[in-house]
Amino acid sequence: MSSRPAFSAAFAAEQLQMLEPLLPVEDITPEWAWGGTTGKGVKVAVVDSGVDADHPLIDNRVAGFVAISVSDEGELVFDEERHEDTSGHGTACAGIVLGIAPECELYSVRVMGRRGGKGSALVGGIRWVVERGMAVANLSLGTTKKDFFGTLHEVTDEAYFRHVALVTAANNFPIPSFPCEYASVISVASHETNDPYLFYYNPAPPTEFGAFGIDVPAAWKGGGISKVTGNSVAAPHITGIVARILEKHRSLTVFQVKAILRALSANVTAGRAG
Repeated sequence: MSSRPAFSAAFAAEQLQMLEPLLPVEDITPEWAWGGTTGKGVKVAVVDSGVDADHPLIDNRVAGFVAISVSDEGELVFDEERHEDTSGHGTACAGIVLGIAPECELYSVRVMGRRGGKGSALVGGIRWVVERGMAVANLSLGTTKKDFFGTLHEVTDEAYFRHVALVTAANNFPIPSFPCEYASVISVASHETNDPYLFYYNPAPPTEFGAFGIDVPAAWKGGGISKVTGNSVAAPHITGIVARILEKHRSLTVFQVKAILRALSANVTAGRAG
């Protein structure tokens, strides 16, 4: 018998996995996708500036913390003690996620300080997300530095292959940034309709979806609420929805999640439900 070509073992009769089909695209509804869910048991990482767990809208619903920094020698340093938000940005994103998926298992992955962050810390944060078994991560940040294009591409592909949904905010300026440009992530920009469950599909990627991101009431550092505009606050709306989808359909791959989001986009179907 001839030897099998590389990467063919998964398709051998003794290894082939039989999987449950999804509904036909035209039959997918919000009720089927996430009805009756709260995100319970789904691990969600907010990769950002940290999360203020004491904020009333967060209400100590943070299951774990890690702060990733870069030493003077260029080594990554991981600190898993409880931390604060250095700017308010991460708390805003976390509050939006919890507003949609209130019982998700939320983790704060801090990769930014008061003066921004480093690309290597972002790479380390995504690797931490994959290695710690997160189901979905919100990345309302990115880098325009082309030095990190290849490394970020590699680690986002690894997340995709491990079925970790990375929801990324598109750049607020018309400049290429990463990882939101990659096909392996779910890239999100903004629309102005105040409806957390209303989203649109863009048939001309790399930005694939538009969610509520104009004058969004969001938790902010110090316990207050601010109106925030930007793709950064659009992305966590999709993150929360994905968490609810994954509670109900835990075996989905990232491309299946994208297909469900497309099917339920407001410019694809008129049927909407919370």
